[in-house]
Amino acid sequence: MKNLISKKILSLALLGATTSLFALYAEQASLYKDPRIMGMGGANVAVGAYSTAVFSNPAGLANIKKEHGFVFDLLNVGVSATAEVQQFIDDMDSVDTSAADGGASDMLAVLQQYNGQPFHLGVDNYTSLSKNSDGIAWSIGILAATDANYMSHTNGGTDVLVTSSRGYGGAVVGFAKPYETEFGRLDIGISAKYISLQSYEGGLTINDLLSDDVQATLQNKFEKKATGFGVDLGVNYHPWVDSYWHPAIGFSVMDIGTMDMDGIYGGQPTTLNIGFSITPELPILDKFVLAVDYVDLLEANKLRLYDTSSDPVTWVDYDVSDPMKKLRLGVQAGVLDTWLLSLALSGGLYQGAYTAGVNMELFIFKINATTYQEDIGTADNSVADRRYMAQIGIGW
Repeated sequence: MKNLISKKILSLALLGATTSLFALYAEQASLYKDPRIMGMGGANVAVGAYSTAVFSNPAGLANIKKEHGFVFDLLNVGVSATAEVQQFIDDMDSVDTSAADGGASDMLAVLQQYNGQPFHLGVDNYTSLSKNSDGIAWSIGILAATDANYMSHTNGGTDVLVTSSRGYGGAVVGFAKPYETEFGRLDIGISAKYISLQSYEGGLTINDLLSDDVQATLQNKFEKKATGFGVDLGVNYHPWVDSYWHPAIGFSVMDIGTMDMDGIYGGQPTTLNIGFSITPELPILDKFVLAVDYVDLLEANKLRLYDTSSDPVTWVDYDVSDPMKKLRLGVQAGVLDTWLLSLALSGGLYQGAYTAGVNMELFIFKINATTYQEDIGTADNSVADRRYMAQIGIGW
């Protein structure tokens, strides 16, 4: 049975069907977290400049550098994980399933050790082709991702590990057009996405975890499938295009349509977001950006409270406002940008905790690394999950 437990968990994570347990779950809905953006606190509504602007404000496509011509982002494979997820897997692997009780007592001891501690493991790939021409900017992309979250909960009830996990993918297309007016430049953007989702949400017992096929157990107990089509609208207003500060104000309405997908985990509610940025011309840097966002103004995201004492696990969604979860602050400094090497450093605040990132492009290879903290609790009962992201890709 050597490595059996760890192989089960890792294989399920890659399928978007890993185990997880949450007493509270309040992570803000998202489809894709670009490490270049998360490094600067996730603030991008009034910035853009990447193909992934379609996940925050499609008007930001108009800020893709025109001199780059066609921008290819291929095989952008990213991994995100909680710092101690490997230790948790190793401890699960140490369970002796040949013991008299089948390993039940050892499994419970491991889960008690990590009781109430969140774990996250995700894998994603966003491949895209973009171009900013004089008249219009456009981008098309293909998304494939898994998002596995889990937490042990051994204070009561038969379910000792609760999952909120998903596997999903689809296509995204976006357009942005700039308009020069006597009052400044106005960028208007629109994007559309089609997403297919498999969702896994509920609790596992000790016997479930010790079964020969945990994946089949998860699928039989929790798997739900849904599809959604959404439209995103956005504007970026540049009142003084030729000024030193280059200020911009952005607004976006994201996921208009059927993206909520009946409220299962992974659904995307319609959100209204606002952002502000400045890009001063500093002679010692290739680019310098300061940005602040306030997302989900209409409080579409809910606080999901799980009841692990029931069988099966049930949950209720509450309207709970936490301003710090909506505030995002970030800075990015482009240290170097040549045909051979490009380097940018970033930092910020996301949900009240620090973020940091480094983005490097060496010829056609892209390497991005970021850390940020997701708070899956409430303002009164914070449950911090410090995560680390790494991404490698090919692009030009």
